[in-house]
Amino acid sequence: MGQDHIRYDILAQDALRGVIRKVLTEVAATGRLPGDHHFFITFLTGAPGVRISQALKAKYAEQMTIVVQHQFWDLKVTESQFEVGLSFSDTPEKLVIPFNAIRGFYDPSVNFELEFDVPLADEQDMSAEITAYPVGAAEKTESAADKPEGEKKEGSVVSLDAFRKKQ
Repeated sequence: MGQDHIRYDILAQDALRGVIRKVLTEVAATGRLPGDHHFFITFLTGAPGVRISQALKAKYAEQMTIVVQHQFWDLKVTESQFEVGLSFSDTPEKLVIPFNAIRGFYDPSVNFELEFDVPLADEQDMSAEITAYPVGAAEKTESAADKPEGEKKEGSVVSLDAFRKKQ
């Protein structure tokens, strides 16, 4: 197979980021989400151009997922980034997120999902997924990498035969 000098992978990801840009631009223009639409947006907190408070950066050192649904304000969209106001544990925060920092976009109301290849600063340490939910509930999902030594749980193997219908 030949070498891709055109870089279709990058072009496709840029085009899909354009979908997010367009959707957010329309929401910014109306000030609200249509119907039951809402968005989970996962981004790298340490990516160039990301601006979040030191408190959020300390809590979500690598990756964060925000929910844009009922309580958001000051949504502004440019060609390269968006900014939005959200509340975390009753503390208002302004976030600036470049589109190139986005790893995922999900609208559960229509089961629409986009994923992007944005490597973490240290891909070896990406086993911990961090999720922040605005409106007072910020939480971190714990992985085996987050637990102190000796507390790691081993996975178990389950045979598919256990789920097959017996004849």
